[in-house]
Amino acid sequence: MKKAFLYFILILTALSMILPFFIMFLISLSGQENIFTNYKNINLSLYAYKNVFDSIPVIKYFLNSLVVAFFTTIGQVTISALAGYGFARLKFKGSEPLFYIFLLTMMVPPQVNIVPLFYLMSKLGWINTYQALIIPGIFGGFGVFMMRQYFLNFSKELEEAAKLDGCNPWQTFFKIAIPCAMPAIAALSIFTFVTTWNSFMWPLIVTNTDNMRTLAVGLTIFKGSFREITMWGELMACACICSIPVILVFLAGKKYLLNNPQEGAIKE
Repeated sequence: MKKAFLYFILILTALSMILPFFIMFLISLSGQENIFTNYKNINLSLYAYKNVFDSIPVIKYFLNSLVVAFFTTIGQVTISALAGYGFARLKFKGSEPLFYIFLLTMMVPPQVNIVPLFYLMSKLGWINTYQALIIPGIFGGFGVFMMRQYFLNFSKELEEAAKLDGCNPWQTFFKIAIPCAMPAIAALSIFTFVTTWNSFMWPLIVTNTDNMRTLAVGLTIFKGSFREITMWGELMACACICSIPVILVFLAGKKYLLNNPQEGAIKE
Protein backbone atom coordinates (compact mmCIF):
# COMPACT_ATOMS: atom_id res chain seq x y z
CA MET A 1 0.00 0.00 0.00
CA LYS A 2 2.83 2.37 0.89
CA LYS A 3 4.58 1.61 -2.39
CA ALA A 4 1.38 2.19 -4.39
CA PHE A 5 0.88 5.56 -2.68
CA LEU A 6 4.48 6.52 -3.53
CA TYR A 7 3.93 5.61 -7.19
CA PHE A 8 0.71 7.65 -7.18
CA ILE A 9 2.56 10.73 -5.87
CA LEU A 10 5.33 10.29 -8.47
CA ILE A 11 2.82 9.93 -11.33
CA LEU A 12 0.88 12.95 -10.11
CA THR A 13 4.08 15.00 -9.93
CA ALA A 14 5.11 13.90 -13.42
CA LEU A 15 1.69 14.81 -14.85
CA SER A 16 1.81 18.24 -13.22
CA MET A 17 5.09 18.90 -15.04
CA ILE A 18 4.07 17.40 -18.38
CA LEU A 19 0.64 19.07 -18.59
CA PRO A 20 1.93 22.65 -19.16
CA PHE A 21 4.12 21.40 -22.02
CA PHE A 22 1.17 19.57 -23.54
CA ILE A 23 -1.00 22.70 -23.34
CA MET A 24 1.85 24.76 -24.84
CA PHE A 25 2.09 22.34 -27.75
CA LEU A 26 -1.69 22.32 -28.20
CA ILE A 27 -1.82 26.13 -28.31
CA SER A 28 1.00 26.18 -30.86
CA LEU A 29 -1.20 24.09 -33.18
CA SER A 30 -4.23 26.35 -32.74
CA GLY A 31 -5.35 29.35 -34.75
CA GLN A 32 -5.07 32.78 -33.13
CA GLU A 33 -8.87 33.11 -32.94
CA ASN A 34 -9.22 29.78 -31.11
CA ILE A 35 -6.59 30.21 -28.42
CA PHE A 36 -8.97 30.94 -25.54
CA THR A 37 -11.98 28.96 -26.74
CA ASN A 38 -13.14 25.43 -25.99
CA TYR A 39 -10.36 23.08 -27.12
CA LYS A 40 -12.99 20.66 -28.53
CA ASN A 41 -13.68 23.17 -31.33
CA ILE A 42 -10.04 23.90 -32.18
CA ASN A 43 -8.84 23.03 -35.68
CA LEU A 44 -5.21 22.03 -35.30
CA SER A 45 -2.79 23.35 -37.90
CA LEU A 46 0.88 24.20 -38.44
CA TYR A 47 0.10 27.81 -39.38
CA ALA A 48 1.80 29.20 -36.25
CA TYR A 49 5.03 27.30 -37.01
CA LYS A 50 4.98 28.52 -40.62
CA ASN A 51 4.43 32.09 -39.46
CA VAL A 52 7.35 31.81 -37.01
CA PHE A 53 9.74 30.80 -39.80
CA ASP A 54 8.35 33.55 -42.05
CA SER A 55 8.55 36.28 -39.40
CA ILE A 56 12.01 35.77 -37.87
CA PRO A 57 15.26 34.00 -38.91
CA VAL A 58 14.58 31.04 -36.62
CA ILE A 59 17.39 28.88 -37.97
CA LYS A 60 19.98 31.62 -37.41
CA TYR A 61 18.68 32.29 -33.89
CA PHE A 62 18.69 28.55 -33.19
CA LEU A 63 22.28 28.10 -34.41
CA ASN A 64 23.44 31.13 -32.38
CA SER A 65 21.86 29.69 -29.23
CA LEU A 66 23.38 26.29 -29.95
CA VAL A 67 26.89 27.70 -30.47
CA VAL A 68 26.71 29.89 -27.36
CA ALA A 69 25.26 27.15 -25.12
CA PHE A 70 27.69 24.48 -26.40
CA PHE A 71 30.91 26.47 -25.98
CA THR A 72 29.79 28.02 -22.68
CA THR A 73 29.07 24.53 -21.33
CA ILE A 74 32.41 23.13 -22.51
CA GLY A 75 34.32 26.10 -21.08
CA GLN A 76 32.57 26.18 -17.72
CA VAL A 77 32.82 22.42 -17.17
CA THR A 78 36.54 22.42 -18.05
CA ILE A 79 37.43 25.36 -15.82
CA SER A 80 35.18 24.23 -12.96
CA ALA A 81 36.61 20.70 -13.02
CA LEU A 82 40.21 21.98 -12.98
CA ALA A 83 39.54 24.54 -10.23
CA GLY A 84 37.37 22.17 -8.20
CA TYR A 85 40.01 19.44 -8.26
CA GLY A 86 42.70 21.93 -7.32
CA PHE A 87 40.76 23.27 -4.34
CA ALA A 88 39.77 19.79 -3.17
CA ARG A 89 42.95 17.73 -3.64
CA LEU A 90 45.89 20.12 -4.08
CA LYS A 91 46.53 22.03 -0.89
CA PHE A 92 48.41 25.30 -1.42
CA LYS A 93 48.88 28.53 0.52
CA GLY A 94 45.79 30.70 0.40
CA SER A 95 43.54 28.03 -1.10
CA GLU A 96 40.83 28.38 1.54
CA PRO A 97 40.49 32.21 1.38
CA LEU A 98 40.55 32.05 -2.41
CA PHE A 99 37.77 29.47 -2.43
CA TYR A 100 35.67 31.61 -0.10
CA ILE A 101 36.08 34.50 -2.55
CA PHE A 102 34.61 32.21 -5.22
CA LEU A 103 31.69 31.49 -2.91
CA LEU A 104 31.10 35.20 -2.36
CA THR A 105 30.55 35.67 -6.10
CA MET A 106 27.54 33.35 -5.83
CA MET A 107 25.89 35.74 -3.37
CA VAL A 108 25.94 38.69 -5.78
CA PRO A 109 22.80 38.93 -7.98
CA PRO A 110 23.78 38.65 -11.66
CA GLN A 111 21.82 41.83 -12.43
CA VAL A 112 24.36 43.79 -10.37
CA ASN A 113 27.17 42.77 -12.74
CA ILE A 114 25.40 43.70 -15.97
CA VAL A 115 26.55 47.35 -16.15
CA PRO A 116 30.28 46.77 -15.36
CA LEU A 117 30.30 43.65 -17.54
CA PHE A 118 28.74 45.54 -20.45
CA TYR A 119 31.30 48.33 -19.96
CA LEU A 120 34.10 45.77 -20.09
CA MET A 121 32.70 44.13 -23.25
CA SER A 122 32.38 47.58 -24.84
CA LYS A 123 36.01 48.48 -24.07
CA LEU A 124 37.16 45.16 -25.54
CA GLY A 125 35.10 45.76 -28.68
CA TRP A 126 33.10 42.58 -28.15
CA ILE A 127 29.57 44.01 -28.35
CA ASN A 128 27.46 41.97 -30.78
CA THR A 129 30.01 39.12 -30.93
CA TYR A 130 30.17 35.51 -29.80
CA GLN A 131 32.91 36.43 -27.33
CA ALA A 132 30.51 38.62 -25.34
CA LEU A 133 27.88 35.89 -25.34
CA ILE A 134 30.20 33.02 -24.37
CA ILE A 135 33.16 34.16 -22.27
CA PRO A 136 31.28 35.76 -19.30
CA GLY A 137 29.29 32.55 -18.88
CA ILE A 138 32.37 30.34 -18.73
CA PHE A 139 33.41 31.55 -15.27
CA GLY A 140 31.11 30.89 -12.33
CA GLY A 141 31.42 30.12 -8.64
CA PHE A 142 28.65 27.53 -8.65
CA GLY A 143 30.49 25.16 -10.99
CA VAL A 144 33.71 25.39 -8.98
CA PHE A 145 31.83 24.81 -5.73
CA MET A 146 29.95 21.82 -7.16
CA MET A 147 33.05 20.11 -8.56
CA ARG A 148 35.07 20.80 -5.39
CA GLN A 149 32.40 19.14 -3.27
CA TYR A 150 32.45 16.09 -5.51
CA PHE A 151 36.24 15.80 -5.55
CA LEU A 152 36.38 16.09 -1.74
CA ASN A 153 34.73 12.65 -1.67
CA PHE A 154 37.03 11.27 -4.37
CA SER A 155 38.65 8.01 -3.28
CA LYS A 156 42.12 8.53 -1.80
CA GLU A 157 42.89 4.89 -2.55
CA LEU A 158 42.45 5.55 -6.28
CA GLU A 159 44.82 8.50 -6.09
CA GLU A 160 47.42 6.45 -4.23
CA ALA A 161 47.07 3.60 -6.72
CA ALA A 162 47.58 6.07 -9.59
CA LYS A 163 50.75 7.42 -7.93
CA LEU A 164 52.10 3.89 -7.48
CA ASP A 165 51.53 3.35 -11.20
CA GLY A 166 53.64 6.42 -11.96
CA CYS A 167 50.90 8.97 -12.71
CA ASN A 168 51.66 12.63 -12.11
CA PRO A 169 48.87 14.99 -10.89
CA TRP A 170 47.78 15.85 -14.45
CA GLN A 171 47.56 12.20 -15.45
CA THR A 172 45.67 11.38 -12.25
CA PHE A 173 43.23 14.18 -12.98
CA PHE A 174 42.53 13.31 -16.62
CA LYS A 175 42.75 9.50 -16.45
CA ILE A 176 41.29 8.78 -13.01
CA ALA A 177 39.44 11.76 -11.52
CA ILE A 178 37.55 12.93 -14.62
CA PRO A 179 36.12 9.49 -15.56
CA CYS A 180 35.01 9.01 -11.95
CA ALA A 181 33.43 12.48 -11.85
CA MET A 182 31.14 11.93 -14.85
CA PRO A 183 27.90 12.17 -12.76
CA ALA A 184 28.94 15.61 -11.45
CA ILE A 185 30.18 16.69 -14.88
CA ALA A 186 26.91 15.57 -16.50
CA ALA A 187 24.84 17.43 -13.90
CA LEU A 188 26.90 20.61 -14.32
CA SER A 189 26.78 20.31 -18.12
CA ILE A 190 22.98 19.98 -18.16
CA PHE A 191 22.55 22.86 -15.72
CA THR A 192 24.93 25.14 -17.66
CA PHE A 193 23.46 24.27 -21.06
CA VAL A 194 19.87 24.84 -19.93
CA THR A 195 20.74 28.11 -18.14
CA THR A 196 22.67 29.45 -21.13
CA TRP A 197 20.08 28.29 -23.66
CA ASN A 198 17.30 30.06 -21.76
CA SER A 199 19.34 33.20 -21.03
CA PHE A 200 17.51 36.33 -22.12
CA MET A 201 18.76 39.47 -20.39
CA TRP A 202 22.46 39.28 -21.31
CA PRO A 203 21.98 38.34 -25.01
CA LEU A 204 19.37 41.10 -25.29
CA ILE A 205 21.87 43.68 -23.99
CA VAL A 206 25.01 42.70 -25.94
CA THR A 207 23.41 41.92 -29.32
CA ASN A 208 21.87 44.46 -31.66
CA THR A 209 21.47 42.62 -34.98
CA ASP A 210 19.50 39.59 -36.15
CA ASN A 211 22.79 37.98 -37.12
CA MET A 212 23.81 37.57 -33.46
CA ARG A 213 20.52 37.29 -31.56
CA THR A 214 19.66 34.05 -29.79
CA LEU A 215 16.39 32.15 -29.87
CA ALA A 216 15.30 33.32 -26.41
CA VAL A 217 15.56 36.95 -27.59
CA GLY A 218 13.85 36.22 -30.89
CA LEU A 219 10.92 34.63 -29.08
CA THR A 220 9.96 37.96 -27.47
CA ILE A 221 9.15 39.44 -30.89
CA PHE A 222 5.75 37.78 -30.64
CA LYS A 223 4.95 39.34 -27.25
CA GLY A 224 2.55 42.23 -26.80
CA SER A 225 5.28 44.70 -25.80
CA PHE A 226 6.64 44.53 -29.34
CA ARG A 227 3.27 44.26 -31.13
CA GLU A 228 -0.28 45.50 -30.66
CA ILE A 229 -1.37 42.00 -29.62
CA THR A 230 0.44 38.95 -28.26
CA MET A 231 0.65 36.26 -30.92
CA TRP A 232 0.06 33.31 -28.63
CA GLY A 233 0.21 30.61 -31.29
CA GLU A 234 3.55 31.80 -32.65
CA LEU A 235 4.88 32.42 -29.14
CA MET A 236 4.05 28.87 -28.07
CA ALA A 237 5.40 27.44 -31.34
CA CYS A 238 8.71 29.20 -30.75
CA ALA A 239 8.72 27.97 -27.14
CA CYS A 240 8.23 24.38 -28.38
CA ILE A 241 11.22 24.80 -30.70
CA CYS A 242 13.25 26.15 -27.75
CA SER A 243 12.40 23.09 -25.67
CA ILE A 244 13.77 20.48 -28.10
CA PRO A 245 17.55 20.86 -27.46
CA VAL A 246 17.04 21.04 -23.68
CA ILE A 247 15.11 17.75 -23.69
CA LEU A 248 17.72 16.08 -25.92
CA VAL A 249 20.60 17.23 -23.70
CA PHE A 250 18.88 15.87 -20.60
CA LEU A 251 18.21 12.51 -22.28
CA ALA A 252 21.83 12.32 -23.43
CA GLY A 253 23.20 13.04 -19.96
CA LYS A 254 20.72 10.94 -18.00
CA LYS A 255 22.76 7.73 -18.13
CA TYR A 256 25.77 9.49 -16.56
CA LEU A 257 23.62 10.84 -13.73
CA LEU A 258 22.48 7.35 -12.77
CA ASN A 259 25.92 5.69 -12.78
CA ASN A 260 28.68 5.84 -10.16
CA PRO A 261 32.04 4.98 -11.83
CA GLN A 262 33.75 4.65 -8.42
CA GLU A 263 31.65 1.65 -7.45
CA GLY A 264 33.81 -1.46 -7.57
CA ALA A 265 36.97 0.51 -8.33
CA ILE A 266 38.47 -0.35 -4.95
CA LYS A 267 38.39 -3.82 -3.46
CA GLU A 268 38.05 -4.00 0.29
